[in-house]
Amino acid sequence: MTTLFHTSATHILRFDTIRDRLAPDIQLNHVVRTDWLDRARGGIDKRLRTEIMDAVGTARGPVLCSCSTIGGIAAEAGAIRIDQPMMQAAADIGGRILVAYCLMSTATPTLELLYECLDGRAADIHSLPLPHLWALFESGDTEAFEQSIAAEVDVWATQNGTPDVVVLAQASMSGAQEFATVDCPILTSPETAFRALLAELR
Repeated sequence: MTTLFHTSATHILRFDTIRDRLAPDIQLNHVVRTDWLDRARGGIDKRLRTEIMDAVGTARGPVLCSCSTIGGIAAEAGAIRIDQPMMQAAADIGGRILVAYCLMSTATPTLELLYECLDGRAADIHSLPLPHLWALFESGDTEAFEQSIAAEVDVWATQNGTPDVVVLAQASMSGAQEFATVDCPILTSPETAFRALLAELR
């Protein structure tokens, strides 16, 4: 048994699909707390921090937090932070790193984590904020959301030159990897994080 904390119910199918492919014998306990993201978008106060840490600390088995906005807080309580393995991979590639995100509340924790993973190594980091696309995700128009992200990444690469690696900072953005045509690695978080979770279980 392992517990996954989500701030969107859409991640349940995403992770069940990965589980079915990689480790069908593993039982996943999905906990959805949409209110955590709603509250965190205005800043993580002491009450929310305590609530997240208490929930992670009392959860069954190894814990994975699939929300990049609150991931740092969950990690303090012992959870696997969904974007940590991805950011480590991006740091290991190095060079010009393009980080795309759709929630502004994700920007600071995401970039802080990337610098932490770089551990003093030089890199040319570029941010690609796409807040205007978040409404597509919230409305359930997943394909338009993913295709629009991919188009924005491709346009950036055309205008600024191909980066060495693209990071799609949020788990919800991972499907855009299939649509982007930029000629470099495009990193997403769900599967790399799930593999880290399996490593803990084994």
